[in-house]
Amino acid sequence: MRRPGPALRVALLGVACAVGGLALLAAWLGGHAYAYDSARARAAATADGLVVADGIGDTEDVLVRWTDRAGREHVQRFGVYATDRYAEGRRFPVAYDPDRAYPQGFPADPEETAAEDDLLVPLGLMAAVTTAFCGAWARRGLRFLRAARRPGRPMTAEVLCGGRPRTAPRSAGSTWLALSGTDLPDRPVRWQRVMWHPALDRLSGPAEVVVRCAPGGRGAAVVELPDGARPVPVGRLRRRPPGTGLLGERRAVRARLQDSFVLPPDSGGWPVRPWWRPAAGAAPRGAAAGAAGAFVLVGGGAVAVVGFALSGVIVATGFWALSSPEP
Repeated sequence: MRRPGPALRVALLGVACAVGGLALLAAWLGGHAYAYDSARARAAATADGLVVADGIGDTEDVLVRWTDRAGREHVQRFGVYATDRYAEGRRFPVAYDPDRAYPQGFPADPEETAAEDDLLVPLGLMAAVTTAFCGAWARRGLRFLRAARRPGRPMTAEVLCGGRPRTAPRSAGSTWLALSGTDLPDRPVRWQRVMWHPALDRLSGPAEVVVRCAPGGRGAAVVELPDGARPVPVGRLRRRPPGTGLLGERRAVRARLQDSFVLPPDSGGWPVRPWWRPAAGAAPRGAAAGAAGAFVLVGGGAVAVVGFALSGVIVATGFWALSSPEP
């Protein structure tokens, strides 16, 4: 059975991380939303609360003092939409479960659903983000298949590396093919960004290739290398080099230290870095950034921290995969 190529492996890992992260996020936030709705449905008693403070935090929550049937006094923070109606000193009806020893209060107004929305809206947003990631991979794959079926044209290709900020990780770079006609090999006429492929590292200079694209150079181009490899194109075929400082220098063949030594046959060889290791590093970084965002944006809390951390994993691994990383 033929193993999937590097582009397909990265795509499958990116989609799996996005879908798996969304499933965990749905289980976490959906479970808390179900528990909240169930507890609110059991809140059959009401009490007249008093707003003792308003405009709390960026969401302008209110602080309410209310007393249950047993005479126990509670001071609880509520998220509300009608901030003008519930100003300091005004009444705030509170619903609660009288059968609980330490009841939780809920807004008696059924229109005040800020707490439920804080659980469901982020889930909907991340579902849209995950759908966008999957759609981007589907679009990239369809463009590759469509272009690969078109008639080919012999051209000369040279592998170039895209520039990146000095502080950016290595995977933030890009790989480009400068394409030129066989009659004018020193004048690139088209530029195509591609996903990394090991065959690109074996090209040390201009090479004869076959380019397949729509008539007139529209859309993406699939470049067939001399050994038959076809890197997956990223974006459209360009008539001019990118204007963001890319293509600053010719890409060199990557040399490895183990190529300079002759190892014994029974040594087992040199350890190979797994191709998925950068993704394993992107996931915890995304989780840490998401957790930090929870403290900055919503003030922390276990539900928010875990939810933001899972969202950070989805975004970080999704963008890592779409950036066409090198191993």
